[in-house]
Amino acid sequence: MLIREATFTVDLGEHGYLIGFDDDYDFPSEMPFGWRCGPATDATAVVLPTTDTGPLQMTVQMHDSPPGAEPGDGWEPAEEMSLLADTPTLCLATIGQGDFWDAWPEDQPPLEAPAVAGSGGWVRMRLYCHADDPEPGTGDHGERHLVQLWPAPQTPPVHPGISEADRQARAEYAADMAKSVEDYTAAYPTTYGDETG
Repeated sequence: MLIREATFTVDLGEHGYLIGFDDDYDFPSEMPFGWRCGPATDATAVVLPTTDTGPLQMTVQMHDSPPGAEPGDGWEPAEEMSLLADTPTLCLATIGQGDFWDAWPEDQPPLEAPAVAGSGGWVRMRLYCHADDPEPGTGDHGERHLVQLWPAPQTPPVHPGISEADRQARAEYAADMAKSVEDYTAAYPTTYGDETG
């Protein structure tokens, strides 16, 4: 049964958003290229929308049991994954260039995850996505996401298969994330008058 629903608009950063039950944000060590969502941590998912920097209409629903499939409305096939509810309050943040911005609207009260015996503190997340303009880019793509959450024991995720290009993009991202900060720094000599320092 539906317990609560919140609908609002999110202004996206450049790299999608994080959603889950932890506000200790960091860039995920892997990016789920080929999927809409993937794990950032046990408690948080990273979501890759079509829209790169622009508005996205989001509806978040909390249920006390698994909801039925959403009919029609042009949704892509749903994806599902389990999130550990480390904290009871749902957190939402957009990902920008090297930073994160809290995206839960101030006019919406916090959304709390109901605790259910037997779930082990896990919550199932189902994500539906739709974009009027399916080509990635900036601006308004008429994108909508429906996020459904309910308490459930941890189970394997549900995602589509990925292509070889997606596997390559994932490997390149993981390799970049594994590099130390020193690999991204450079030293340039400066000249003061006749001296080089």
